[in-house]
Amino acid sequence: MEKIEFVKAVASGNDFVIINGQKNPKLKRYQLLAKNICRRKFGVGADGLLILEKSKIADIKMLIFNPDGSEAQMCGNGIRCVALYLKSYLKIFKPQIKIETKSGIIESEINKDNVKVKITQLKDLRLDIPIKINNRLLKVNFINTGVPHAVIFVEGLEKIDIVSLGRLIRNHKKFMPEGTNVDFVEVIDRDKIKVRTYERGVEDETFSCGTGVVASALITDRRLENNDFFKKIDVYTRSAEVLKVYFRKQNDNFKDVWLEGKARIVYKGVYYV
Repeated sequence: MEKIEFVKAVASGNDFVIINGQKNPKLKRYQLLAKNICRRKFGVGADGLLILEKSKIADIKMLIFNPDGSEAQMCGNGIRCVALYLKSYLKIFKPQIKIETKSGIIESEINKDNVKVKITQLKDLRLDIPIKINNRLLKVNFINTGVPHAVIFVEGLEKIDIVSLGRLIRNHKKFMPEGTNVDFVEVIDRDKIKVRTYERGVEDETFSCGTGVVASALITDRRLENNDFFKKIDVYTRSAEVLKVYFRKQNDNFKDVWLEGKARIVYKGVYYV
């Protein structure tokens, strides 16, 4: 039986298992490990497995695996947890820690338990995509913030059946073959929104989704046609924590997009395989 050391970390209710692959060079089959270790009650339990490997272009390389074994390109809250881990466990004390992902190199800044990460990959923004769900026509917005997100504006957010409706939209033909994460947004005012997210790969609602928070904030700004050069939007998540999204606009494009919130290491342990 092989022992694998891990750390459990949480950011805004999004929980992750972090494993330093450099200390476990024989560790393979990450997809199967993710399925087992992320299972609640039977494993450690988590919204994702984060594997750290050596990088030639950044301080560390992060691989992201969902509980269903699929690999993700990017995870906003996960990368905030990894940044905190790098400072706490690997003793990297740079002003900016750079983390390699499949969506590119992500910069992070840490102040105690407050972690900011820069979201660099923004593409494919589309508004008012018509889709039919249960014989009802919906208008859905879309943006890729490292991973795909469909964003829907609603009223009465707490009454929405996030799982049932989210699953239908996540698997809609408009977003195939990869599918999409689905964010339901209620606007409080021009710089405050509430968000609930159905996450692809988790196949359920999570307490928070970092890339979904960013997607929701940017599309809200675009829909409200806000002309401010610099903007900060407070995003109220299911975990009750408020995340902050900062950005500026240049020629109708989003620049310098940052996600900020608290992260913490919950515990460390040993998992047996």
